[in-house]
Amino acid sequence: MLKHILITDSTLRDGNHAVAHQLNAHQIAVYAEAADKAGVPIVEVGHGNGLGASSMQVGLSLVDDVTMLETARKHLSKSKLGIHVIPGFATIKRDLIRALDIGVDVVRVASHCTEADITQRHLGFVRERGKEAYGVLMMSHMASASVLVEEAQKMELYGAEGIIIMDSAGAYLPSDVEEKITALVNGLKVPVGFHAHNNLGMAIANSMTAIASGAKLLDATARGFGAGAGNAQIEVLIAVLERTGYITGIDFYGILDASDLAEKEVMPVVPTIKSESIVSGLSGVFSGFAKHVTRISKEYGVDQRDVYRELGKRKVVGGQEDIIIEVVMDLVKNRK
Repeated sequence: MLKHILITDSTLRDGNHAVAHQLNAHQIAVYAEAADKAGVPIVEVGHGNGLGASSMQVGLSLVDDVTMLETARKHLSKSKLGIHVIPGFATIKRDLIRALDIGVDVVRVASHCTEADITQRHLGFVRERGKEAYGVLMMSHMASASVLVEEAQKMELYGAEGIIIMDSAGAYLPSDVEEKITALVNGLKVPVGFHAHNNLGMAIANSMTAIASGAKLLDATARGFGAGAGNAQIEVLIAVLERTGYITGIDFYGILDASDLAEKEVMPVVPTIKSESIVSGLSGVFSGFAKHVTRISKEYGVDQRDVYRELGKRKVVGGQEDIIIEVVMDLVKNRK
């Protein structure tokens, strides 16, 4: 019996991390149109850290939220328009109402893996507006399976129609995915999903392990375009899913064409697993730190691998970009 898997394409959101949030309106338009033509169910768009996140601390977007969402909306006729929302970056009054008015269909409200409490108001508001609402637990490798279940149950109570855990650091091995997805599937009534990063080269394997363990939602990006070493490669994921008897509703040739277009029009460099990406994954560091770590390490002449190891020891998470410079300065001081 064929099983349906719901795919969210995060190329135009997670991919923004890979270019320091500098995607332009033309790139958003051409890829949104191609993804729509391929039948991608949900196309996620925005700053890498989500709605309202453009700032000096995490990075300024080339294009503002309104322009990004309006541009994507014009080029999506079949696909749903999705956004990533972290309470604290995005407020309901300033950001979320405006996004829904533009025509956003799917809102994924995210928190650090142990802080689901902060998502209550945003999830509730989205449900009140009649839009699809999902809960997202970021940096999920930092919490045990039992803690993830507890936090996910809060989101379910708040109105989330599905829960996605993110391997934000690309730190998982298949055994980790199996343990945590199985626990979530058994502990929740709503569907469970997985968002992979490829720092250890496991994004596709981990995604397939997730669905074998009961997940029904997967994220992926064209050519793996995303933070750090990138995400699960959507064109490969669709091929493997079809090969193993799953259906997604996505046209295979269409997603191959969309990915070819993205490589030419959207990404300056196709993601690869670099040495520092491996150290980042092993250290459990947020993939979105990659650009910041590279730039600051080069400026002060320190080995970025040492920076990642120290960030991992300090259990730094997204939104704490200011600690990168602190770590670098400590390394400079110790070198003297």
